[in-house]
Amino acid sequence: MMAFISWVVFGFVVGVIARFLIPGPHPMGFIMTTLLGVAGSFLGGWLWSMYRGGPVDVAEPASWLGSIVGAVLLLLIYGFLKKRDG
Repeated sequence: MMAFISWVVFGFVVGVIARFLIPGPHPMGFIMTTLLGVAGSFLGGWLWSMYRGGPVDVAEPASWLGSIVGAVLLLLIYGFLKKRDG
């Protein structure tokens, strides 16, 4: 149960940082921000493991950076798709 709570908090923090780094309005609440951060963590971890050729150690500062980069990429893709629809 503690691991789940840690993932939620980590995802929320990463999602908030990603939303702060990308200018403009991002109409999403707590749940979407958390999901953005968690999904960004998975994407960033996957990209980092592909780059390094091995698993990612979560204690590395690069794992935070990879998570934030993944979340920013997802937020940019979301914004692009949202702009195309509207």
